[in-house]
Amino acid sequence: MERAVSVALWQQEEQVPFVGWDFSYLRGRMTEEQPPWSYEARAAELLQSAASVLDMGTGGGERLLNLREHWPAKVVVTEDYPPNVRLATERLSPLGVRVEVVELTRDGALPFNDAEFDVVLNRHAGFNPMEVARILTPGGTFLMQQIDPRWAYDLMAVFGAEPQWPDETLANCVTWFKEAGLTILTDEDWSGKFTFTDVGAIVYYLKAIPWIVPGFSVATHLDGLLALQARLEKEGELSFAAKKFLIEARKPT
Repeated sequence: MERAVSVALWQQEEQVPFVGWDFSYLRGRMTEEQPPWSYEARAAELLQSAASVLDMGTGGGERLLNLREHWPAKVVVTEDYPPNVRLATERLSPLGVRVEVVELTRDGALPFNDAEFDVVLNRHAGFNPMEVARILTPGGTFLMQQIDPRWAYDLMAVFGAEPQWPDETLANCVTWFKEAGLTILTDEDWSGKFTFTDVGAIVYYLKAIPWIVPGFSVATHLDGLLALQARLEKEGELSFAAKKFLIEARKPT
């Protein structure tokens, strides 16, 4: 009976909608250690001397709205996940922000002019280094915080999954942006952990971020969930590897 109750609760969790890049639903159930840098604080500093900014993969505009007091005159964002496009449009368009529907890939083009933006921001989104370099103004800055491909590798292993983009390491990204003609000002990486208090929170998390365990569902990955439940009962919490890196690069004048 106890197992049946757990499975039923997990099935409820996988039906909870996720919109934007907002994990407040898991408040108190998921905690995440943070790197020593502040992406948001550095972005705010860069915007104060900019006339234009592009926020790549803005989600529902959550992070960009936190920077509202620092926005330059021209603010443009990209997003491609339909629920997030709607949310970003509802939130940002009334504030004069241009929302472009763009799928961000390593070789995809961006629908912007050469040297259009003083600052390009990217927090956990896809990127094409050559295109980023092209759309930056001379002297313009690119700031990116990225999830290391080994993020949650130990959680993936529970379900037999592997990183989807294993080559997107800090070292490789630095090389790619240098090859695109940018000067690297900062490159830092960090390792920590993130922790869940219950398996249902993991179900919600994996449904919200489908590339961690592709095709995840309670029905198809039940054995792994049961193994996590057994571990939780033994250890009292479930912690996994957190890995991020930060790159700041400038286009030569």
